[in-house]
Amino acid sequence: MTSRIKQKFGQLAASGRKALVPFITSGDPGLEATVPVMHALVGAGADVIELGVPFSDPMADGPSIQRSSERAIGRGAGLRYVLRCVAEFRRTDDTTPVVLMGYLNPIEILGAQAFARDAAAAGVDGVLLVDLPPEEAGPTRDAFNAAGIELISLAAPTTAPARLQRLARESQGYLYYVSFAGVTGGSQLDVADVLRRAGELRAMASVPVLVGFGIRDAASAAALAPAADGVVVGSALVDALAGADGPAQAADRAAAFLAPLRAALDAAAG
Repeated sequence: MTSRIKQKFGQLAASGRKALVPFITSGDPGLEATVPVMHALVGAGADVIELGVPFSDPMADGPSIQRSSERAIGRGAGLRYVLRCVAEFRRTDDTTPVVLMGYLNPIEILGAQAFARDAAAAGVDGVLLVDLPPEEAGPTRDAFNAAGIELISLAAPTTAPARLQRLARESQGYLYYVSFAGVTGGSQLDVADVLRRAGELRAMASVPVLVGFGIRDAASAAALAPAADGVVVGSALVDALAGADGPAQAADRAAAFLAPLRAALDAAAG
């Protein structure tokens, strides 16, 4: 059976559209807000949802997502909560791919096979683990694949050529290109360099390439889209959701934030 991720990117390619992939931290701005926000994002034009798994030491994340993760952990959001959210989302949306983004430790505690079984049952399509090197990913990938879950890979401007070739060859679902060396939410974006590097990676990769880090609004999304198959937006959306008063306001903020990015991507592609 064709995976949701492959099916989605096939549809996008056939229609000449770019993927818009929002990231949110599960459990922030509230435990009851996660699923309504997911649905609101899809309604505003999201093609894939990246759900951040709250973690106590999010080393690749900047201040916005670090604070968001701390708030979510303070409310009791953990891996089991995230899987419950996905299962609830799947009750009314069986087509939008959901990718969990996080760190290896919570999965190692549960066990890769047990996690993959539970994640697949909930309706998870892919997992991106920012601290899992490709050289050590084999057993985890095998456990995920046995359950029908794809292991998403990360590449960065500092990735060595040999590792880039390996990532291009082994990547599943899509390949996430980090637009600059640093943490999420940064602003040191060299558009020309990203366009060149992402274009080179796209030519090598066997899966779609998405660009993330540094995309904060419609203009930056449209500027980077030409070199990739889509864009990921995280920190700016997390900031927009922070402090929302209840699930309804959070969902409204999510839709209001994402809709202009969708319009800009479609206009740039058209």
